Amino acid sequence: MEISTKRHSLSHIMAQAVKSIYPEVKMAIWPDTDTGFYYDFDFGEIEIKEENLKEIEKKMKNIIKQNQIFEYVPKSVDEGIKFLKNMWEIYKVEMAEDLKAKWETSLGFYKNISQKWEEMFIDMCAGPHIEKMSQLDENAFKLEKIAWAYWRWDSSKKMLTRIYGLAFDTREELENHVKMMEEAKKRDHRILGKKLKLFTISDLVWAWLPLFQPAWMIIRKELENYLWELHKNHGYDRVCTPHLAKEDLYVTSWHAGHYLEDMFSVYGWTSKEKFHLKPMNCPHHMQIFADNQFSYRDMPVRYFEPATVYRDEKTGQLSGLTRVRSITQDDWHLFCRIWQIKDEVRLITDIIKKFYATMWMLDNYWVSLSVRDEEDKSKYLGSDEVWQKAEWALEEAAIANELPYKRIPWEAAFYGPKLDFMFKDCLGREWQLATIQCDFNLPERFNLSFTNEEWNPERPVVIHRAISGSLERFMWIIIEHFAGLFPTWLSPRQVIIVPVADKFDDYAKELNQKLKALDIRASVDYSTDSLNKKVRNAETSKYNYVLIVWEQEIADNTVSVRNVKTKEQTTEKVEDFINKLSDEIKNRVL
Repeated sequence: MEISTKRHSLSHIMAQAVKSIYPEVKMAIWPDTDTGFYYDFDFGEIEIKEENLKEIEKKMKNIIKQNQIFEYVPKSVDEGIKFLKNMWEIYKVEMAEDLKAKWETSLGFYKNISQKWEEMFIDMCAGPHIEKMSQLDENAFKLEKIAWAYWRWDSSKKMLTRIYGLAFDTREELENHVKMMEEAKKRDHRILGKKLKLFTISDLVWAWLPLFQPAWMIIRKELENYLWELHKNHGYDRVCTPHLAKEDLYVTSWHAGHYLEDMFSVYGWTSKEKFHLKPMNCPHHMQIFADNQFSYRDMPVRYFEPATVYRDEKTGQLSGLTRVRSITQDDWHLFCRIWQIKDEVRLITDIIKKFYATMWMLDNYWVSLSVRDEEDKSKYLGSDEVWQKAEWALEEAAIANELPYKRIPWEAAFYGPKLDFMFKDCLGREWQLATIQCDFNLPERFNLSFTNEEWNPERPVVIHRAISGSLERFMWIIIEHFAGLFPTWLSPRQVIIVPVADKFDDYAKELNQKLKALDIRASVDYSTDSLNKKVRNAETSKYNYVLIVWEQEIADNTVSVRNVKTKEQTTEKVEDFINKLSDEIKNRVL
């Protein structure tokens, strides 16, 4: 039996438990998730708290012990709406009426039947569900937390209470997941980011426009340098575009028609024109291409811009660096011919693999071939012919490059299909990071062309691609992936020198200058703290190496080295340590 069916059934059981304890509660939506389930409720004037979850969970287990049976009850759409109105389930009524407007003629309901009439429960649901509750392990689920969500994700509608649950096939799987979550809390990027002075959140600036401190900028620069190093010998050129543009640009690109509610608008009081902060770089890059006279000999043309874009994300979706309103993309756009797509995808894939191998995240990755929703084509730009051509080209490239891909409907960008690379961090959590997107539409809308062999204009294909995605989101992931102790090449704090007493300060200073001259990020702890406390502070601050110096080290021109990651302690000649460290940084050793 699919775990998703068990999770969905548990959301139904949770609703039954909540209604038995709080009969006046109104029910909303109830999906399963990758790790469990949730249900949105309107508790009205009732104040629900985390401590109430124990009572609800206990009630759920009592229901499961009764081994109730899920019985499917079909109703005509009008009969179903009348039934829901009699139950005063206003949110279900709204959903049922929406289904009726889409020409649905029937509705599904599931009834939980037990020997006790008072335990009977019925809910509108398409299913599927388990047959009977003995198929569930009552020790393999737990209620996790309370959150809040607007009804239908619309901030103008009522805020509902969302109860989350975790559910797995076995108790062992649940316990392992809970342990992973506890470890994730220790690695929380919001806590470590503040503690390590990586970024600052200021309400005076705006909570979702993070300010990045010097330590962050070191990491960002190292990432940018590495990304450029992976591309610079493959025909890429750097470009730079402004942070805003006239609305006309986004009308042409169709962002204004499809994306307007997520864009920031700016009115020019002098120019009397309407502008938008750019939500993406691609329309700007189209203009750079259009201003050149390219021939088939120039193709592919490849641009790179690590630029900040701006999106008016919904407040409920914003948290730490997980989703912010200023987004720095490692944005790459290339313009090529159709027959070049396969080779370009191969090159990009090779770069992606090398980048994520360096990050220690390449194991068990897979690729989502994200295609459009065939049932609702209105939200996509371009004709059926263009989409078929784009999806075929990308799938052929995925096959030719032996990518472990799955075809996923509904996940395409509005302008074209894409290959989304899914990587796991050290805790086994899966993230969509790199992407390759195939676009036949924007070149059409901007009337882009180059001269082919017959001296005729030919339309290029645009490939949008990102390796890390947004640097803010990627930073969140790697803070937690490395628990703040970054690989030495990436670390803003590589070495700290600890003189045991102030009479060794001169030697520590001399050593520090020698390291800095080689661009090694080093500092000295001149405080009067004890040696043990200095070492503890260094480890808490996530230095990679602690160098301890006193009389013997001065006499022998050595350092006592503590590797914070491995806890290994050695005594080494200064030059040997520097050479080894330089090689570690140069080769980006983990």
